[in-house]
Amino acid sequence: MPEKSRFIVLLVEDEPADVHLTKMAFKEGRLLVDVYDVPDGVEALAFLRQEGQYQQVPRPDLILLDLNMPRMDGKSFLKRFKALEELRRIPVVILTTSEAESDIIDSYDLGAAGFIVKPVDIDQFIRSIQALEDYWLTLVKRPSS
Repeated sequence: MPEKSRFIVLLVEDEPADVHLTKMAFKEGRLLVDVYDVPDGVEALAFLRQEGQYQQVPRPDLILLDLNMPRMDGKSFLKRFKALEELRRIPVVILTTSEAESDIIDSYDLGAAGFIVKPVDIDQFIRSIQALEDYWLTLVKRPSS
């Protein structure tokens, strides 16, 4: 039987507890998902461009992006990321605590493919990540490059 293909997720998140929960949720999921995490938009751009310490990293199939981070926040990252011709087709889903309508509108205007408010309840958080996994990694057809 052939090995299941792995999906690559880049998690752009500065809160260690949320990084841990997200990785745990994917680990409990049905698919083989490798989650790479970086703490802010500056590191995310370096990861995507395979610069510095990220020279050997794979290209992600999906980016999960927090909005409120140091150095470069999610909106600034999204604006710069979507200007990168060779990478901008990678879907970016906002995963944040913000419920502000302005954040939702701005995120979609900047090219986000989805907006998820992080549930406070751990079980709901895990279910949300697993639903995201089912949708983005099994149901949705994405370009191969």
